[in-house]
Order: sequence, then C-alpha cells, then structure tokens
Amino acid sequence: MKDKPTVLYDVPGPRARRRNVLWSLLFLIALAAVVWWVVASLADKGQLDWAKWAPFFTDPRVWETYLLPALKNTVIAAALAMVIALPLGALLGILRLSDHRAVRAVSGTVVEFFRAIPVLILMLFANAAYSQFTGISPDSRPLYAVVTGLVLYNASVLAEVVRAGILALPAGQTDAAKAIGMRKGQTMLYVLLPQAVTAMLPALVSQLVVIVKDTALGGAMLGFSELLASVRPMSANYGANTIACFTVVAVVFVLLNLALTTFASWLERRLRRGKKSTGAVVGVEAVEDLAVPGEHPDTR
Repeated sequence: MKDKPTVLYDVPGPRARRRNVLWSLLFLIALAAVVWWVVASLADKGQLDWAKWAPFFTDPRVWETYLLPALKNTVIAAALAMVIALPLGALLGILRLSDHRAVRAVSGTVVEFFRAIPVLILMLFANAAYSQFTGISPDSRPLYAVVTGLVLYNASVLAEVVRAGILALPAGQTDAAKAIGMRKGQTMLYVLLPQAVTAMLPALVSQLVVIVKDTALGGAMLGFSELLASVRPMSANYGANTIACFTVVAVVFVLLNLALTTFASWLERRLRRGKKSTGAVVGVEAVEDLAVPGEHPDTR
C-alpha cells in the first residue's frame, strides 16, 4: 500500500529513504573525521594533557581567584540589564501602539535608532560618555558601560517583541474589553498584556540569553572582568592551557543559559496551566470599578 501524500509534502518512497540514509551516514562519517582531526591536532600540541586540565579539578584557587568572581560580575551585569531592559522595552512597545502620532513617532525613532546600532558600539560610547561627563570611578565604569549598552539595545529589541505579541492577539479581546467599558490603558494592562506574555515568553527568553552572552563584549573591549576576560590570566598562570580555559568558560556559559531557559520553560508551563485551570468570572462590582467614572454599565 502506497503512502498517502500529506498536505505539505509527499512522503519519501523507498529510493528516497535509502538516499536519505546514505547522505546521513556520509555526513556522520565526515563529522567524525573532523572531530578526530581536531582532537588529534590538540593532542599533538599537548592541549589535552592532564596537566593543563587538572587545575580546574584539583586547585580551588582557579575558581576562587578567577572563575567565580568573573561569574559574579557576569551575573550582576546581565541581571541589571534584564531588570532595566524588560520594563523599558515593554513601555516602548506599548508606546508604539499609542493612538497619538507624536508618541508613536518618538518611540519608534528611539527603538529603530538603538536597534540599528551594534551593542558593542553602544558600550564604547557609554564608556566614553561616563568618562567625560560623570565622576564614576575607572574601576566601576566598565560595568556601567556594559549595562548601558545592553539596556539600550535589548530594550529596543524587546519593544518589537512586545508590540508583535500584542498585535498577534485576536481583535475580539479588545472589543470585549471595550464592551464592558474598559479604557485603553485598562485594556492593555488587564487584558492584552497578560495574554501576550505567554506568547512572547520564548522570544523574551531568547533575548535574555543574548544579554548573558553579550556581557563578554565588555570583557573583550572595555576590560570588564567577566567570564571570557578570565581566560587570559588563567592561561598565563596555569601553563598556557588556553583550550582548557575556553572550554571551561564555555561550559559555565552553557550551564548559566540552561538554568535561565529551564526556569523560563517552567514559568511558561505554569502560566499556561494557570490559564487552563482558572475560570474566573468578572462580577458586576468589578465591572463597575473598571468602568468610566460617572457612567452606569447599563447606559453604555
């Protein structure tokens, strides 16, 4: 019996399946060859010797002196940027949906301007501005510059995520809110945003992961003591084990971002489960509280 074609594509026949298996095997063989070549090259140069990896397992000073302080700075910079960029991005996204043309124009200009500039340039400009016009100490200036650059860029990106999430909601949600007398601000706060958050959460988490990774730009250009910047002093003090240092730092970044995405996935499941399990009914008193003052619900 022949396979029935699906809506989007035809199911591969026997020859196509054999060809797909063959290409998959060839790809795996090529990948294994590349991995073997990389490992052999590292082994020939002594980068896989236990002496270069042992400090991370036997010497706590590596973690106490380099990795943990760098991880702390990375988390602080990323957390500050997230805490500031999320509400700022939400505000800019809502302002881009304003009924007033001037408000839309100003917010749109801000979003498009900072979204078009690379985040590294924003950090460099912020560092120069703090140096010229503020009394922030040189030791703290890189942190301020990194956070400023991350906030300006990611708030602009998040503004578009928020705007797209709200526009993706059915128009009936807004019509229903108007039918019970809710003003536009109340509709946005109590109806649209709570529903859009769940739909926006995957995109928001992706941008938060970008924030964590982009902290490394501050270490590369501004001397900010974050995870990536810890590679050079570690390698200098522990026998030029550059590959081992980069590998450990990469694993720490992966674990940090994995913790962030795991928490976001748990939060998303909880929000979706809460929406399915709740059957809240808005009472007459609540409708009257949300209605325009001075108007009775029956007269609207």
